[in-house]
Amino acid sequence: MRQIIIGNWKMNGSRALVDEMAREVYARAASLPCDLVLCPPATLIAPLAQALPGIAIGGQDCHERVSGAHTGDIAAGMLREAGASHVILGHSERRADHGESDAKVRAKVGAARAAGLTPIVCVGEDEAARQAGRADAVVLGQLAASLPEDFTAGVVGLVAYEPIWAIGSGRIPSEADIAAMHGAIRAALRARFGAAGGAIAILYGGSVKPANAAAVLALPEVGGALVGGASLVPGDFLAIAGAAMAPALGRTPVAG
Repeated sequence: MRQIIIGNWKMNGSRALVDEMAREVYARAASLPCDLVLCPPATLIAPLAQALPGIAIGGQDCHERVSGAHTGDIAAGMLREAGASHVILGHSERRADHGESDAKVRAKVGAARAAGLTPIVCVGEDEAARQAGRADAVVLGQLAASLPEDFTAGVVGLVAYEPIWAIGSGRIPSEADIAAMHGAIRAALRARFGAAGGAIAILYGGSVKPANAAAVLALPEVGGALVGGASLVPGDFLAIAGAAMAPALGRTPVAG
């Protein structure tokens, strides 16, 4: 299974950055040992898809309804029409800033799948939960409530583990903690979806940078990375992608 490196531009980016990505990333994408997905703001999906043919483009959110009186929102079908093939759902910033519940995320996942988009479902604990020893309970609870029963049918979605306290902070869990959480998520996916649960890529996100990418991507059950700020710098994004594990290579065992 090829690892997947996803760039989440958040509320950043411009046509100038699209042009820069086209110059620096497009030419090297075919030689990378991983698949790439770039998730810019909705206004840049179409130009980025045109500038980087063959590289997957994603949205950062979608509404759970197909259409309607939902000012400021965007439907999954609209993302698809603009050139997107993926969409990030349930990111902690959406959960916190917009009060999105697990049930709402689950409905959005269903809408994305119905439109033919691959959902990237985010889960993660805050620092208080981590310090209280409740990280597993929080993350696995979000996972169970955010994924619909048909998550592995047809278009298979992705899961991204992003500890909230690590996002944009420059801090990152220990390798053992990352491996343990990914292992727990994998076990939960297999318990719920059977063999199909073993094929769902589990990405790590939260202050992924060129300096730590190789170590993180070599961990067991880490199927790629969801990259924030570093995805806005072509050189950094390429360095992270270049650190991905080739499919034939094994992963580094981690001592618990």
